[in-house]
Amino acid sequence: MWALRRGLPEPYFAPLVKNPKIGVTLALALAASMWFYVYAVLVPYQRADAAAHDRPRGNLSDLYPRWLGTRELLLHHRDPYSREITRQIQIGYYGRELDPARPNDPKDQQGFVYPVYVAFLLAPTVYFPFDFVRIAFQCGLVLITAASVCLWLRASRWRPENSTLLIILLLTLGCFPFAQGFKLQQLSLVAAALLALAVAVLVKGHFFFSGVVLSLATIKPQLVLPLFACLLLWTLTELKTRQRFLWGFGLSMVVLAGTGEIVLPGWIGEFRAAASDYRRYTGGQSLLDSLLSPGVGRMVSLLVLLSLMIAVWRLRHASVDSERFSLLVATALATTLIVIPMFAPYNQLLLLPAILLIVRRWRELWSKGRWSRVGCCLTVAIVGWPWLASVCLLIASLALPSGTVQKGWAIPLYTSLAIPFVLLIQLVSLLTEVWSERFAETVDGPAPTRTISA
Repeated sequence: MWALRRGLPEPYFAPLVKNPKIGVTLALALAASMWFYVYAVLVPYQRADAAAHDRPRGNLSDLYPRWLGTRELLLHHRDPYSREITRQIQIGYYGRELDPARPNDPKDQQGFVYPVYVAFLLAPTVYFPFDFVRIAFQCGLVLITAASVCLWLRASRWRPENSTLLIILLLTLGCFPFAQGFKLQQLSLVAAALLALAVAVLVKGHFFFSGVVLSLATIKPQLVLPLFACLLLWTLTELKTRQRFLWGFGLSMVVLAGTGEIVLPGWIGEFRAAASDYRRYTGGQSLLDSLLSPGVGRMVSLLVLLSLMIAVWRLRHASVDSERFSLLVATALATTLIVIPMFAPYNQLLLLPAILLIVRRWRELWSKGRWSRVGCCLTVAIVGWPWLASVCLLIASLALPSGTVQKGWAIPLYTSLAIPFVLLIQLVSLLTEVWSERFAETVDGPAPTRTISA
């Protein structure tokens, strides 16, 4: 993000203000302010608000429903989609069973709304108490998210300086999407890391293994489907050389679904019913539905998806090691956040490849003209606002009572809805460069690989 403010792409990105230590220090300060906001402002506000409105609060871990359902399925052969398991989940998640007669009770029933094969991923955890599992899972989220940053860099064939890499890692681990996902123990962060791995190995030419990894990411199917649709079209256009990707994905899905059928016969129908119920009691609206209206939002979503398919068709001959392919993936993931029938900031980790690509092409975007520079400034303001607001709340806490500071809990979230849109606009600008044949087909030779010093 700091590089965005400077408007300096690689290789000028690393020095920042001629002293990488300043850039690292600033990134560390921004990350620390975000964690202060989450744990000293947002969480205390939510606790106070829940107490004032008699809303239940248990462990509030998004991992817990999946863990409990997995444990009951594998150890006691009980149906995780059943009403009885949902009741047990509510007692742990909320502290008690939800009561429809209480108007302030949450609407989210916290059922086991995942494909049954998520149990295979969580199987090693069922013999341990949940408190241990939760801590271990959070540690794992830090590691796999940091690894996903390196995977996206590798996929884009960008080898930044040590200080640049450290800045990117600090800002990723210190952004609100990660902080929220970490606090909630969200499996979306696991799916995001699997997507990064799938694309990275695809870029390396391991088509079959990429398909296998992508199938594992379907534990969150809504996050995978748009990217898979793009890769499917991309694969079919040169099926002879790319078909191993489809074999890997297809065979893995057969194994996962078939094994799930053995463990829980009829799980597909139960999962569909659970997903339908989830959309009913949570609203199931996309970003476009929220900003426009459900009817208009769905129509616009279809147009956006159609435009994405047209873009993929125009990029269908892009090789996996080209920057055009990186643009295809980044656009698909940014589009995903706009059209899927839910909005949660933690899903915005899928925007990481878009941000990395935009940073690298910042000078091109800035030099395209007045309106492009306006777009660049708007992107910096919207993406950087959560950190700026968190810093302001941190400073305010030094002089104001905590209760007063907590009243500003929503301020860092003001631009959350706009972030996917401004990044997608920048990607569309880069797409126009592709179509006018001014976008480089491949990046320059990679810089020497370096490691972060201790």
